[in-house]
Amino acid sequence: MSVEKHLDGLGESLAGLRAQAPRITRWGATLAHRLTGGARLLAAGNGGSAAEAQHLTAELVGRYRDDRAAFSAIALCAESSSVTAIGNDYGYQEVFARQVSAHARPGDVLVLLSTSGRSPNLLRAAEAGREAGALVWASTGPAPNPLADLADDVLALPGAACHVQEAQLVAVHALCEAFEAALPTVRRRVS
Repeated sequence: MSVEKHLDGLGESLAGLRAQAPRITRWGATLAHRLTGGARLLAAGNGGSAAEAQHLTAELVGRYRDDRAAFSAIALCAESSSVTAIGNDYGYQEVFARQVSAHARPGDVLVLLSTSGRSPNLLRAAEAGREAGALVWASTGPAPNPLADLADDVLALPGAACHVQEAQLVAVHALCEAFEAALPTVRRRVS
C-alpha cells in the first residue's frame, strides 16, 4: 500500500467521524455533567486502543487545552499489576471486567475502544459496566459488531482497522473539546 492509498483510507474514516460530530458533542456534554457531579470515567482498549484509552484519561486528569479542575479518569489497561494478576487467575477475557466490577458505580462512564468490536475482554467489560450501572460507550470499527450491540451508545467508524484507530485518536481529542466546551454550561446549572 502506498502512502497515498493509506491517506485515502484514513479520509474515509475521518469522514465517518465528521458525520458523527453531534454524537461526540453529546458525549462531551454528558461527560461534563457526570464528572462534575462526582462520577468517574473508566476506559479500556487493547494495543493501540489501550494507548488511546490512556490518552483520554490523561487529558481528563491533567488538561486538554484549558487549565481547569482535575477529573477522575482511570485507564484500566494501564493497571499492569491488575491486568497480569487477573489474566493469570481468571483468564485474559476478565482483565477489564474484574476492574470494572471493582471500580464502576452507577453514573460512571465506561469508554471501550476497539477497532474490531469483537475483543472478548472488552465484551466482558461492557457486560460488567452495565451490571454496575455505568453508562457504556464504545468506539469501534464498522457496525454491526458485538461491542456496539452491548454498548449504550456507539461511535462506529468506517474503514480498515488501522484507519479506524487513527480516527479514534481524533475522536478522543474531539471528545475533549466537547467536554471542555460543556464545562461552563454545567457549572452554571450546578451553581
